Amino acid sequence: MTCRRRTPQSACRGRQDVGLLLLRTGVGAVLAAHGAQKLFGWFGGGGIEGTGAWFESVGYRPGRTNALLAGAAEAGGGALLALGLATPAAGAAAAGAMAGAAPVHAPNGFFNQSGGFEYPAVLGLAAAALAVTGPGRLSADHALGDVLNRPWMAPAALLATAAGTAAVLTARARALRETPPAA
Repeated sequence: MTCRRRTPQSACRGRQDVGLLLLRTGVGAVLAAHGAQKLFGWFGGGGIEGTGAWFESVGYRPGRTNALLAGAAEAGGGALLALGLATPAAGAAAAGAMAGAAPVHAPNGFFNQSGGFEYPAVLGLAAAALAVTGPGRLSADHALGDVLNRPWMAPAALLATAAGTAAVLTARARALRETPPAA
């Protein structure tokens, strides 16, 4: 993990790998816990039933299906990011889930203390960045010869996720237009 002064491009590769490991495990663990709240009701979460009802109330219909998809993207994507396994797909899935969360929080502004979209924005950007940069050498992907981390996989996963997220957000917008305002 020594840095050579003459070759800045490759000088600190070991430090970069440690940095990616820290970022992956931290972001991955937070996302996995966030998804576990939705899927299992752990850590004070609503579980599928409670989260599904809440999703329904904010326009994600059917609520239970959307809660399952969001929970799986967060818990599964987060766990895979933490391991550094299938990093392009894991990062893209987690970023897509956070892109779906941001519009719900956007009416509250940016900052999290007001219920704004700061938290999903940071998690989503970090997950997308990991999908693009890859997991580094201290990862399951690297140990497996990067068979699930080929150069073409990041753009493909991010494009597929963008298309899926756009469809979900369009359906939510339609549902919100069709729902009469609460009294």
